[in-house]
Amino acid sequence: MIAESVPGLINPIALLMPLGLVLSAQPLAALTLELPAPVLREETRSALPGSYALPLAAFDGVSVPSRVVEGALDQRAFQLDAPGQTTLAIMTPLRDQVVAAGFTVLFECEARTCGGFDFRFGTDVIPEPDMHVDMGDFRFLSAERDGEVISILVSRTAFAGFVQVVRVTDAPLPEVTVADPQATVVDLDAEEVIRSPDPATGDAAGIGAALAVEGRAALDDLVFDSGSATLSDGDYASLAEVAAWLKAHPDGTIALVGHTDAAGSLAANIALSERRAETVKEALVDLHGADGGRIAAEGVGFLAPRATNETDEGRQKNRRVEVVVTSTR
Repeated sequence: MIAESVPGLINPIALLMPLGLVLSAQPLAALTLELPAPVLREETRSALPGSYALPLAAFDGVSVPSRVVEGALDQRAFQLDAPGQTTLAIMTPLRDQVVAAGFTVLFECEARTCGGFDFRFGTDVIPEPDMHVDMGDFRFLSAERDGEVISILVSRTAFAGFVQVVRVTDAPLPEVTVADPQATVVDLDAEEVIRSPDPATGDAAGIGAALAVEGRAALDDLVFDSGSATLSDGDYASLAEVAAWLKAHPDGTIALVGHTDAAGSLAANIALSERRAETVKEALVDLHGADGGRIAAEGVGFLAPRATNETDEGRQKNRRVEVVVTSTR
């Protein structure tokens, strides 16, 4: 069976066919899926060993219930020449093929029943422009058969369809020893530990790099008092970086998503988080000359915390606004 663990090294991908794809990993036979329209562009990622949090249920108010699986990871995103085609029309033949191949469907949903924004950002998705997800129009399913799991995410624009397929198959893990020329010996008694930047929070790599890699970033230098939608006085470098990204991507659009701590009711906090997002939008327009027509402002209240609400420090971390790339064209 597939084991639980963490992601690893990048490995070559399998063969892509013009109107379909072959996903293969030893010792299992190849899995062939026929895509319902011609492929305009594709992006592939693979890892051996690799890991994937396979969604098993809709967003539950805190997270997306998932099972972490490990093995040979193959993740692909396809843009299809499918103007006007619905997500149901794209998903249905793919679901039928997965079931015909012997998979048992574990979970399936559409945008609202999945959990919308929170489900989309609670699961692993190849970022824009390779995989576009319309927050109000996407479908998802996860399935498994002996020794492997698969998930399919579909969405669309007015001009194209988008499909992401993630497959993890049982595979032996490579052995690594300290004699390996790629290995690094670390002195755990050293006082200083070098930490890699976290692009999702805008550390070191910068907001622009985070948006390129993850499609989102937290604007961590913004400061809101509890219960307030007013930005505290300060010179916020993150706003300048967001404005610079918009200028560098003239066809791009973003959503500002407000978050709160858990003090108060859900309805009040969703309203507050929306006002916080609007405040940041106004700052981008008024202070940095950004085009407000390319910026949406949304709020999710306290439904997506990233820290405990039991401490002042945790509540401060939860009072934030994140920027999400919604389109690059």
